[in-house]
This record gives sequence, C-alpha cells and structure tokens, in this order.
Amino acid sequence: MDMEELVAFAKRRGLFWPSAEIYGGAAGTYDYGDVGALLKRNWENAWLAYFVDTNPDYHLIEGAGILPEAPLVFSGHAAKFNDIVVECSKCNTFYRADILLRDSGVAVSEGAGPAEIDKALKEHQVKCPHCKSTAWMPSKPFNMMMDVGLGPERSIKGYLRPETAQSAYLNFFREFNVLRKSLPLGLAIIGRAFRNEISPRQGLYRMRELVQAELQIFFDPEIWKVDFKGISGREVRVRLYGKTADETITLGELVERHGIPEFYAYHMGLIDTFYRDVIGVPSEKLRFLEKGGNEKAFYNKVHMDIEVYVESWGGFSEVAGLHYRGDYDLTQHSKGSKQDHSVLVNGKKVMPNVLELSFGVDRNVWMLVDVFYAKTDGRSVLQIKPFLAPFKAAIFSLQKEPELEKAVDGIYKELRPHLKLFLDQSGSIGRRYARMDEIGTPFCITVDYDTVNKDSPDYGTVTVRSRDDRKQVRLKTSEVLDYIKKATSFDPYGFFSFG
Repeated sequence: MDMEELVAFAKRRGLFWPSAEIYGGAAGTYDYGDVGALLKRNWENAWLAYFVDTNPDYHLIEGAGILPEAPLVFSGHAAKFNDIVVECSKCNTFYRADILLRDSGVAVSEGAGPAEIDKALKEHQVKCPHCKSTAWMPSKPFNMMMDVGLGPERSIKGYLRPETAQSAYLNFFREFNVLRKSLPLGLAIIGRAFRNEISPRQGLYRMRELVQAELQIFFDPEIWKVDFKGISGREVRVRLYGKTADETITLGELVERHGIPEFYAYHMGLIDTFYRDVIGVPSEKLRFLEKGGNEKAFYNKVHMDIEVYVESWGGFSEVAGLHYRGDYDLTQHSKGSKQDHSVLVNGKKVMPNVLELSFGVDRNVWMLVDVFYAKTDGRSVLQIKPFLAPFKAAIFSLQKEPELEKAVDGIYKELRPHLKLFLDQSGSIGRRYARMDEIGTPFCITVDYDTVNKDSPDYGTVTVRSRDDRKQVRLKTSEVLDYIKKATSFDPYGFFSFG
C-alpha cells in the first residue's frame, strides 16, 4: 500500500486524518477517528499487558506534559535536542537538512553536523524543492523543544516535554521510596510528547505532537540477572553497526561474539517476541539496527532501533528503540536538583543505570495498517490479530425487517457490556461484511429468519462468520459471548516466560 492509498483508506474508514482538516490541516498533528482511536487504545493495552503487567517490579505512572526549564537543561535537551536546519537564500524556505539531502539522493552520516551538511549541499549542487535555487545559507542547529511562558505575564519559562522518559527520571526517587526500595524498578508511561519538527512528514511517522509508550528500567548492572538461558537460542535479524547487510543470529551469539550484555539481549528477545509472535509481524519485515559513532546518543552504551518494513514509508523504518543509557540520567538530575539519586540496595550505594524501551505509538498504529491491510480473493481485509481489532464483532439482521431488528437489538444489549460491538443495520449483507473486513472486525453475528422462527430447529441461534476464512458456524445466542471472547482475548503470559 502506498502513502496516498493508505491515507485515503484511513480517512474513509475513520482511522485518522490531519488535525483541523476543515481548515486545511495542521502539519505534524493528526486526529484519530472512532476506529483509529480504538485500534490505538488496543495496541497500547497490549503493550502495557505484555511489557508491564507481567512483571511485579514494573509500574505504570503518568507525568505532566509541561516541564520547567531546569530539568531539561540538566537532561541535555536545552543544548542538544537539535536537528540541523538549512535555509534557501533565495526564497527563504527552511528545510531539515538530512531529509533534504536524502530526498535529493545525497547520503550523509546520521549525526552529520553543519560543516558536513554545508559541504554536501555545495558539492552536489542540491536544489531547493520550492524555487530550484542552489544557493543556501549556512546550516545551523535548531532546537526542537516547544517553549511555553507560564503565569499571567508568561515570565516563567517552561517547555512541553520532548519525550515521556524525563517524567520517569524525575519521579524515580519518589517511586523508589514509595515502593519496596529495591531494584530493578520499571516505570512505564504512555503519553504525549511534543517536538517542533522542521519537516513533519510521512503521516504518523514524524509528528509535532506524538504518543510514546516507554518503559524505563532502573537497575544495578553488577547484580541484575535475567532468565537469559531460556531465550538465548532465539534467532533475531540484526544489522550490526558498520555492517552493510543484515544477519540472522541467536541472542546467545550476540552476547558471546559481540559483547552485548545479557540483560540487553534478553530485552531484544522480549521485543522480538512482541512484534513477531504477539502482533504477528512477518519475520522478514522486522529487524534490529545497531547505532554507533555519531548515530547514537553520547550517553548510550548500546543503542538499537527496532525497524519494520513499511511499504508506504519506503522500506525499513523505526517504530521503537532499545537503549542502554548507563547512569547518565539520574546522575544529571542529581546535579541539577542537588538531591543525590543514588540508592542503598543490599547494603551498597548504587547510582541506578537505565535500560529504556521506547515505542512510538502513532508509528505502530500506521505500521499495523500498512503491514496487515491486504487485498485478497476480491476483498479488502485488515488482517490484524483479533485482540487488536477496534470491534470484536459486528451484529446485524439479514434483512431490514422489524422482527429481525428487534432480535438484533436484544442480543446487542445483552452482549455490549462484555464486548466492543458494532451495530450495523444499513446496506446489503455483503456490503456490511465488506465494511467489517476492511476495519479488521474478526466476527460478524447475523440474525436471520431461523433465529426468530419458533418452529425452526435453529430457533434462538445466530450465524457467526469469521473474517479470515469466511466460514460460518451456527451458535445459540447464549454461546456467542464465550465463543467470541475466547477467540479475541489476549493472554501475555502465553507468549513468553519472564523469569
């Protein structure tokens, strides 16, 4: 599915579209429609169940979206949360430099600075997409944080948080003391972050207002043990730093041959299992991309992006990241707050290290549509896992007749407290099936004449049609709830032993 087709589908079926669309839209911000909001929420719930609820040491918190200036100075965002911007000297249009060069077929390193950018622009005579000039002003860093003035005179400087991670670091000391004063301690957040992107693009990929799902795990690297043996033989696809090709390698080999810490490889296994086994992403569409040199943040000891092949984005694209951040974050906030964030664990003073699991929720929603939307056997189907489906079932009558519609209403009222149902009473039965297939609804419940005919041997039964194979079964109305709940439920413990 290409970009134009996916956007058209998303609008047509109530998934998402540009904010303030009736005024022409707002670059880098999107609204979710009724179907998209449910799909997004179901992905978030699956992430939370799998990564957080299964571990008694991990907890969900919620931080404020506005932060004062000081924490972002000591976190490094005030000085280093930058992209390189370049301005056309003829038409004064601004561009994010690395994207401008990439779109012009010019390769530069991911961490390229102004000097490398200016050299590439000149050597390759890169043209301004707007006016075709090749004359550029010197490129410069552009800080992407969104500042806000607080108070009646806006005299207090603050920022919309550029990432949810800072909320976890700022709340670590409080949570450590509130809980059992033990490590490891995981703090998870699902919430909004704000970035003043120079060139928001590719739909939900690069946005000014985005949703992140992040788990920050605080631990003592000398004593943290994970159940690595049980997953060491799992094969993952990796593009190691400095390599030009992917390789399939076991997690155990990554530890033994490439020096990846066991706890890091273990979480690679968790993430790989989540995407391939839980979500159902085909193995050939998933890989880990190791960052090094200028490509990774200076504080990261190990940094891998998790990429999925997304056709509408032109290939492998980042949907998540796994970062071993060392003790940088709590050390910096200890300095800034003048409150020592080292903790006493088992009689030893420790400055906790951080392992960050970071997921772009909006990117993952887009990925689901791109990867699982298929046109097959003359129909269009969103073949997502049933537990992700916005609606678990649709219910409608075979014909638009009062007796059948009354029966539909009765069954709907009985089931709706327990299932997310879509009630559809318009159009032919074929069109209603097609609408449900296209938004991923795994089951359709149909009330027909046998349902209401007391003389029929099938009185009090309905047909339940499966989305994927289109097979139908006849069930008593009392059996429908258990049948659908069993097929659409999500048990995170069924995928992985967490040790």
